[in-house]
Amino acid sequence: MRSLPLPLALTARLSPVAVLACMGWALSSGPLAPAKDTGVRDAGRPQAQSSSAPSSTAAPKTYTAAPPPCGSVAVKTVSALVPGAKTAGKEIPSTDTDLRRTCSWNALKGYDYRWLDVSFEIMDSDDAAAGSYRDRTAEKSGGGAVPGLGDEAYSVVNLTTEDRQQTREGVVIVRAANALVVITYNGSDFESKKAPSTDEINKGAIRAAKDAVAALRSGAGAAAGSSAPPAAS
Repeated sequence: MRSLPLPLALTARLSPVAVLACMGWALSSGPLAPAKDTGVRDAGRPQAQSSSAPSSTAAPKTYTAAPPPCGSVAVKTVSALVPGAKTAGKEIPSTDTDLRRTCSWNALKGYDYRWLDVSFEIMDSDDAAAGSYRDRTAEKSGGGAVPGLGDEAYSVVNLTTEDRQQTREGVVIVRAANALVVITYNGSDFESKKAPSTDEINKGAIRAAKDAVAALRSGAGAAAGSSAPPAAS
C-alpha cells in the first residue's frame, strides 16, 4: 500500500505558495491540500480478510459408532480361545456406548484359565486415533507390528508371576481409520503353575483381533457410504 503524501511534502512542488505560508496561510486545509485516497485503500481490504478465513469443512468419519462387541468374535474363535466360556460373552458397562464398547469372556476348564477382552473405541478423526495408537504402543514396549491387520497393528506378550503362579498376557492394538480395536488375551495353568506359551497367546490374540476388525468394517459401526476394505484373512 502506498503512503499518503504529507502536507509538508507539498512545499517541494508548490514552491510559489511558500511565501504565502509565511503570511499565515494554512495550506494543509486549503484548496491546495491533496484529497485522501480512501476508496482504493478500502476496496482492497475485504479481499485480504476473505483470503485468510479458515475453512470449516471437516473430514467425514469412517466409523461413527462401536459395533456390538460380544458379537464381534466368532463363536468358534471364542470356543477355541476360552474353552468352557459362554460364547455370548458379557458386555462391560460404558458411559457412552457409541464411542466405547467392551466384551469379556473367561472360564476355568479343569486347571486351565483363560480370559479374553475385546474393546472398540471410536474417535473424532483418523489423526486422533493415530495419536492414541502411538501413545499406547509406546507404553507397551517389546512387541512388534502385525502386518495386514487394519491400517496399523501391534502385538506384545508379557509374562508375570505372582505367588509362584505364572500368567502370560497378550495385547493386540489395531487402528482402522478413526477406530481402535484392543484385544487382551491371557491364561494360566493352576496345576502346573505355568503359563501357556508365548506363541499360543500371541496367535490367539491376533485371531480374535482379525474377527473384531472384520466386525467393525462390516457392522453397524461403519458410516454410510464407507469404502473400507475387507479385513485381512
